[in-house]
Amino acid sequence: MFTYNVRGENIEVTKAIRDYAEKKVSKLERFFDDVPEATAYVNLKVYPDKTAKAEVTIPLSFLVLRAEETTPDLYASIDLVVDKLERQVRKYKTKIHRKSRERGFDGLATQFVAEDVKPESETELEIVRSKRVNLKPMDSEEAVLQMNMLGHDFFIFTDAETDEINIVYRRKDGRYGLIETASM
Repeated sequence: MFTYNVRGENIEVTKAIRDYAEKKVSKLERFFDDVPEATAYVNLKVYPDKTAKAEVTIPLSFLVLRAEETTPDLYASIDLVVDKLERQVRKYKTKIHRKSRERGFDGLATQFVAEDVKPESETELEIVRSKRVNLKPMDSEEAVLQMNMLGHDFFIFTDAETDEINIVYRRKDGRYGLIETASM
């Protein structure tokens, strides 16, 4: 059974909001044969532009479920974040089921987690495509232009001043981020 820690930033968490969030997040419990003892951390934020963000984090012994969603309506944000979490659980459960069938653990396929099946963070990830790129020396502004020209969400380049490999990326808010690397 989940316990809940519902917090609000720039918003008073009323009984109605708390009950709604707990009711929605509790729907995730149906995906578990034995509902684990876990705390669901629900963080609700309201921004000056009147958008509302719902973040839910549920750390379990074998998996951390986390999602966030921002919309103009707080209740819609809660609904969408729970939908994301349901997709995460289904994906994980499918992966566990497939792994247990491949390894011949028929009885374990009905359980969510088996000791012999590694959690997703430890499973082997299949690389389906490999690509080699030549890194051209440039500044971060030129890298952003190149990224936009290519229609990508990130771009790797060599910084012309430091000669280090850096990455520019498009953030969810539409602005840009820069990851600077340093040799050790």
